[in-house]
Amino acid sequence: MLLPLHKTLPPPSRKTLPQRLEEVIGQEFSHEEVTSEHISYDQDEQEEDMEKEVDVDYMDEDDTNVKPMFDYHGFDEGYNIDSLEDIGMIEFWNIRDEEVCHFHFSDVDIAFEFYNRYARTRGFSAQKNRTRKSRAGVLKLKNFVCHREGFRLQNNHGIGNFKRKPTPETRYGCSAMMEICLDAPSGRWFISYFSDEHNHPLLDPRLTGLLRGHRFMFEADIGHMINMKKGWISVGQIYRVLANQVGGYEYLSFTQRDMYNKLAKQRRQLPGDVYAALNSADYSLFGDVLAFDATYKRNKYMCPLVIFSGVNRHNQTIIFAATLICDEEKHTYRWLLQQLKVVMNGKSPVSVITDGDLSMKFAIEKVFPNAHHRLCAWHLIRNAKNNIGKSQFTSMFKKCMLGDFEIDVFRQKWFEMVEEFGVEN
Repeated sequence: MLLPLHKTLPPPSRKTLPQRLEEVIGQEFSHEEVTSEHISYDQDEQEEDMEKEVDVDYMDEDDTNVKPMFDYHGFDEGYNIDSLEDIGMIEFWNIRDEEVCHFHFSDVDIAFEFYNRYARTRGFSAQKNRTRKSRAGVLKLKNFVCHREGFRLQNNHGIGNFKRKPTPETRYGCSAMMEICLDAPSGRWFISYFSDEHNHPLLDPRLTGLLRGHRFMFEADIGHMINMKKGWISVGQIYRVLANQVGGYEYLSFTQRDMYNKLAKQRRQLPGDVYAALNSADYSLFGDVLAFDATYKRNKYMCPLVIFSGVNRHNQTIIFAATLICDEEKHTYRWLLQQLKVVMNGKSPVSVITDGDLSMKFAIEKVFPNAHHRLCAWHLIRNAKNNIGKSQFTSMFKKCMLGDFEIDVFRQKWFEMVEEFGVEN
């Protein structure tokens, strides 16, 4: 609905958020109770990550087309919003839509944070939209809209040979908006237009933290995550621990994907020598068994990508090093292993696993003469399946290859399998 901007109302409630949550929710809410029906509202992750281009209009210095919201001079000090602390004191659960129009702000960023906090309690998230500036480039007017404002731009994914399964529609032309305008004499930003009319279902307020516009990680949470990662604790386990600390998954303002993104961002910010030192530390601990694999020309450079990897004590794959090489000749692999040995402080692996490539075999014998060269179990199982062609044999062969047996038990099972299927030769 459209709201009048002249009615004087009492100041909003200043109750704390936990107190009001108890009154509104009144019952415990578990993560397991979140159904796919609720989660389906958060389709923003399937949209393009680029931000929508903001329209900028220009106007004359005295052409604001907006009249002050009050008939008297000045602004009510009870509705001053000058900092994040002021926003934190407001009980948005208890604010009527008519009251919103009486707030005024020190700058645009504070106003946007106010509207986004309001949006969270109503089941949507806010985003910045249209901007108007004076001819001199001074910002005069700013629009904040619902995250489902507008419509998806047309593309060519469904034309001719450009066919791709369409992602779910997330924008419905919602008209909900808060517009703020600069009052030149006071330098304050006041709300010149407000509409809370939505043409789409709103999310349960307890789940709005899943919307991209409300997701963020506090520095304390980032610190806890990094410390636990140093102890080789998985991201999933860390996420459960942080959820228990705040009383449930619905009170977290981020997802596991945000945690992975934060960790990846921090790794990218590390200097090259620091990142190499981390890989070297992993290799010193888990480099006794080295997987040596090359993917042939499956990248835009059309060069083989060689990856040296291993497994940590949690059975997680870790990457020691990776490089692009010009070819797969013997001398190339030999030089590559020599460089790996230098970077890893001269440590040689106990066993090296490959796909049986003869050039790799030659290089391993020259650079790591004391290492045991073994074939990859996946390649062995694939060869057994292709050459024998018996599903029962393949199943038993796989159990022998991947089972955790003592040497005597493995030999017994191996000979039984060979004798049963008659593959002695």
